[in-house]
Amino acid sequence: MDVELRQLRCLVAIVDEGSFTDAAIALGVSQAAVSRTLASLERALGVRLLRRTSREVAPTPAGLRVVAHARRVLGEVADLVQEARSGHTRLRIGYAWSALGRHTSAFQRRWAKAHPESDLRLVRVNSATAGLAEGACDLAVVRRPLEEDRRFDSAIVGLERRLCALAADDPLARRRSVRLADLSGRTLLIDRRTGTTTAELWPPDARPATEETSDVDDWLTVISSGRCIGLTAESTAHQYPRPGIVYRPVRDAEPIAVRLAWWRDDPHPATQAAIELLTALYRNG
Repeated sequence: MDVELRQLRCLVAIVDEGSFTDAAIALGVSQAAVSRTLASLERALGVRLLRRTSREVAPTPAGLRVVAHARRVLGEVADLVQEARSGHTRLRIGYAWSALGRHTSAFQRRWAKAHPESDLRLVRVNSATAGLAEGACDLAVVRRPLEEDRRFDSAIVGLERRLCALAADDPLARRRSVRLADLSGRTLLIDRRTGTTTAELWPPDARPATEETSDVDDWLTVISSGRCIGLTAESTAHQYPRPGIVYRPVRDAEPIAVRLAWWRDDPHPATQAAIELLTALYRNG
């Protein structure tokens, strides 16, 4: 049994318009074509869907049920078409923790001005690809390389300093900056899935203890308690200022590369424009 969308559209049009004649006008076909299409649908389903008299056309009980389902199916198909076509009018950029830091607002405003036809959405997804692999976004801001995953390509758009997050009453909080050696005796809170920090930043004989988290709010809460410290990109400090937490530059740590990633075999049409704008924002500070 094959049921076609044109058959469902025909049935709904007859019910909505109230007659075969008006349904034919609405569909832009002949009245005979409407009759044939309805008959083929009834044969496919094995039930009578409409009662037709000289005065009216009315759905049978089975017809009422089928019409209700037909409306849902046609609505879902319309949504599917819109979703497929929206790739050119919508740009979803995923991020795991801190989006673009101090550049976030400027990027949104400048994008809206330069590309008014494009609906920009920032989407937070705490995964290794910031939602790209999950289909939650079209582009993703990531702060660690994705070279091992051949599905994706990426471009470095800027660099960010590495900061240490501390409880405000931590003795190190009184300093203007810290060194990695200052942190080796502490407990470091890390996110192995999305984070930029590992114990390998330290020499093997001077590595801090580590605990794991998977959420930035939990990360902030634990650090504010004084039990752990954190290392993070400077964008986190701009995105998540928190009473009870201070951020200090780690002056001997390498900066973190900020990358924009996309599907290698299906790049969004706006990919190059996004790369250019982000690169300009990071270059100009």
